[in-house]
Amino acid sequence: MTANSDRRLMRLSLLFTLLVAVMAGHELEHAIQILQKNAVGAACPNDCRGLLGFAFDLEWVHFVYNTTIFAALVAIYVVGRMWRSAWRARFGWVLLSAGLALQGYHVVEHVKKLDEWLMNGHNSPTPGFLGQRFSLVELHFTLNTLVFLLVLGGYFGLGFHRRVWVGRTPARLATAAGLTLVALAGSAWVWTERPPTVRLAAGVHQGPIVIDRAQRLVGEPGAIVQGGIVITADDVVVRDLAVRGGEYGITVEGAKNVLLQDIAVSRARLDGINTRRSQVTIRRCRIESLVSPLAQGIDISFAFDLPPSRVAGCTVVGGQEGIVSHMAHVDFRRNHVRETTLRGIAVTEMSMGTVTRNEVEDTVGVGIYCGDYSRCTITSNMVQDTRPDVDSDDGLRQGIGILAHFGADAVLVRNQVRASPGGVRAWYDATIEYR
Repeated sequence: MTANSDRRLMRLSLLFTLLVAVMAGHELEHAIQILQKNAVGAACPNDCRGLLGFAFDLEWVHFVYNTTIFAALVAIYVVGRMWRSAWRARFGWVLLSAGLALQGYHVVEHVKKLDEWLMNGHNSPTPGFLGQRFSLVELHFTLNTLVFLLVLGGYFGLGFHRRVWVGRTPARLATAAGLTLVALAGSAWVWTERPPTVRLAAGVHQGPIVIDRAQRLVGEPGAIVQGGIVITADDVVVRDLAVRGGEYGITVEGAKNVLLQDIAVSRARLDGINTRRSQVTIRRCRIESLVSPLAQGIDISFAFDLPPSRVAGCTVVGGQEGIVSHMAHVDFRRNHVRETTLRGIAVTEMSMGTVTRNEVEDTVGVGIYCGDYSRCTITSNMVQDTRPDVDSDDGLRQGIGILAHFGADAVLVRNQVRASPGGVRAWYDATIEYR
């Protein structure tokens, strides 16, 4: 081996070592996300960001990082002339090649996610390809872990660690230690920048509580807010609370990236949860005992230009409409709606929505409604015991299980409609497509 070749391999070994160190730090970030979600019980996605994600959780940052890792692996391949038989005869070459290929696909995922991020006005959700079927936290932890282990196997299997150890000098060791300290200090600073958490003790707290900055409002067991909660800031989490009374139980006005989780709302005079010009995720809520006969359980409106809002795992009892959208992108799934007096679930007024795996029962008028030039995909729902409104001669109130109305287009997939005399209908230039 010539002196020039030896120096080239030494530089390549140092580059490879730096790459492995960076990937190890990134792997730690994903491991912390898993712990935040499954061990700490953080409210995801807002608080499942690792250590650095509270400052750098931007889709273009993820794209640049993964593209840079892929480019570095390609550079190692080219500079090291890894196509030569001397490398290919070693198992480490197989591992490194597999890691390079998998990282290439990982970049494809982030290209898709970046495109979604740009289309959503620089906001989530950005599921990518596989994220439409799997949880993003676990999916990208798995991808990063596999790539990291394959590259690490290539690093040791091809003997690069030995060259670095042989060529160590005090200056190089001092530089590595300094970079490590800078990284640790940076992580600590970013962690201090995360939104503050306010905890409400058990008992009744007089509202309305107004949240006008990024914050986490978390209730201890038995915490009750009397008089409602108003949210006007982005990046807010409200969880583990009961809300009683108020004109609206919870109001979200002009805010994005809001998470409401494990919330119980009762005795609101109008809507249980009312959102305007906002993007929200509502999970595992319960809404009941609404005061006005015109009240609605959850109303998401006037957010057509914002990323989709999601309502998942909620139970809504009573009200005129259980869950409704007006001019918004929405995803309603795995909810249980019953005892409404107009419609159980409604996607209306030029909304675009998916209605998936919900149970709608014991309602008057209409079970699931897609109306007013909305576009709806209605999949695997159970609608039963939709009763006619005996006090109305309106043909749209005659116990219809699923109704497409007034220019709406609805796609129906594997829904079950039982004990609903109106069945499934399309009226006034609406269309229904079965798949």
